[in-house]
Amino acid sequence: MRHPVRPAGRFLHRLRAHLYRGGLIAYPAEGSYGLGCLPDYALALRKLIALKKRPQHKGLIVIAADLAQLQPLLAPLSATDVAAISQQWPAPKTLLLPVRQRVLPVLRGRGRQTLAVRIPDLATARFLCRAVGTALVSTSCNRAGKKACGTEREVRRQFGRQVMIVGGRTGGRKQPSQIIDWVSGKRLR
Repeated sequence: MRHPVRPAGRFLHRLRAHLYRGGLIAYPAEGSYGLGCLPDYALALRKLIALKKRPQHKGLIVIAADLAQLQPLLAPLSATDVAAISQQWPAPKTLLLPVRQRVLPVLRGRGRQTLAVRIPDLATARFLCRAVGTALVSTSCNRAGKKACGTEREVRRQFGRQVMIVGGRTGGRKQPSQIIDWVSGKRLR
């Protein structure tokens, strides 16, 4: 089932309903298709991790249209930090920021006090977050250890009807996003 890059109307309604029922989606991201769900739905997070066959302790990245969509997940930031972080995005740069304690451990990673977040430079991904009205989990669309899906056809081959596909082209990046610990300034990837 192919859906437009800029979904509208009935498809957006179905997409929102699917996500709020704990469904998983595949959508174009900067370098490949991403797999996503709502970041505060434990059932959806468990389904995503099981589908990917990914270790639970690793944590996941959350993307958003803007910093305001991320703030419910993050510990309060100083005005100085907000201004500096806002200068970093949109970009293929993931920041590890202090997380609110209520954020599910499976999302942030077991034992971690930070959350990996990004405002993607791919307008399609930002549009998707804006359209559904929330931040989304963003992990590569593949089973652990396999090549990430670069096309809708590859998504269908690997995952069939287990995910709802939002069609479109990826951003074509060859490298994954940088990951930087905001507090220490250390680049982790």
